[in-house]
Amino acid sequence: MNLKDQIVQKIASSDVKIAVIGLGEIGLRLAVAFAAEGLAVTGLDTYDERVEAINAGRNYVRDLATDKIEQLVSSGKLKASSDFSQLANADAIFICVPTPLDAFKKPDMSYIEQACSAIADNMTAGTFICLESTTYPTTTEDFLLPIFKERSQFIHGRDFWLAYSPERVDPGNQQFHTRNTPKVIGALSDEGLEIGMQLYRKIVDHVHPVSSPRVAEMVKIMENTYRLVNISLVNELALLCGKMDIDIWEVIEAAKTKPYGFQPFYPGPGIGGHCIPLDPFYLEHIAKKFDFDLSLIHTAGHINNMMAHRMTIKITSALNRHRKAINGSKILFLGVAYKANINDYRESPALKIMEEVAKKGGELCYHDPLIPTISICGDTKTSAVQLTENLLKTADCVVITTNHDAFDPNFILNNSQLIVDLRNAIDEQSDKVYKL
Repeated sequence: MNLKDQIVQKIASSDVKIAVIGLGEIGLRLAVAFAAEGLAVTGLDTYDERVEAINAGRNYVRDLATDKIEQLVSSGKLKASSDFSQLANADAIFICVPTPLDAFKKPDMSYIEQACSAIADNMTAGTFICLESTTYPTTTEDFLLPIFKERSQFIHGRDFWLAYSPERVDPGNQQFHTRNTPKVIGALSDEGLEIGMQLYRKIVDHVHPVSSPRVAEMVKIMENTYRLVNISLVNELALLCGKMDIDIWEVIEAAKTKPYGFQPFYPGPGIGGHCIPLDPFYLEHIAKKFDFDLSLIHTAGHINNMMAHRMTIKITSALNRHRKAINGSKILFLGVAYKANINDYRESPALKIMEEVAKKGGELCYHDPLIPTISICGDTKTSAVQLTENLLKTADCVVITTNHDAFDPNFILNNSQLIVDLRNAIDEQSDKVYKL
């Protein structure tokens, strides 16, 4: 029996051993999904805090059930480690590491490179490897494959198989989760595609194969760029509507009555998270190698990058109308997560607005029931304050940057002097409410 048939047989009998590199939100969800189906899963991470938390049965991802993690750990199906030599025991390895941008807005591939180097140094023959991290098209074949050729003695297609499958996680979404969200996968060989599909079918109802990893990589970029372009469009229209005394929210409600050819997107202070704000720069990076100018996507990214500054101007203007300067004003921000009802503030527009306001002399504080501390203005640690009637009344301006369900709009409205509502949280018309 050849190596490919061996791993397929292991998958069929649920004897396949899984390793997940990177135990952030994406990696932990994937590890839990496989372990919940009875597979033995080892999560690997360089952060000791994550490793210790998982092995103690503690959960740090909001949507996951803590009791499920406790059960999986106690049953021996899920464990975590910082010892990457354990990759030698894995039949299938999934890479879920961060792919941030560097100071010059270029893809930082160091986390992927470190993960691949660790795999190449420790893996055994017959290993399936799949990258899930967001990246630019051609990464699997032009970046990953050369690392394995250089650092291992194995031959692709005979001794190991490479694939790419973009993660599709929407934190806070109560309708779509791992099982009912279709999975796209592309591999560098037909055997690799077969193995990957068999694996993902353990945890996903529908697996959609594509012809190559570069197609799967472009799928992820396309999905997120689609959202970036449309959100940037509605944000720009919202700014124009504000100047024209038109309620953008009323416009959207009317437009979405059209039963075809229109999908509603909603304005806000900017786009956050680990994907949408970053993907255009990944696409621009590879487009330049093909001497191609992504003018529309570049413009959409520019609009999003400018939203924090424009929101600071809106706060300044609202204070001016109440005969107050932003310098010295007490400004309370409600919600710093990048979207409602999650505890993630990566790339959150709220932090960018807060930093601009602080530079203009505003006295900041924030309340977020899901995020106890944040870092703004470099490494300055700031702790959340308790939302009280007195806090609202003494703030010169209350800025709603994230519309958590925990917030009571009437309580905020009745006790605030001035509100800049960037999320359409306040339904009532009031002279003290300024909307995006």
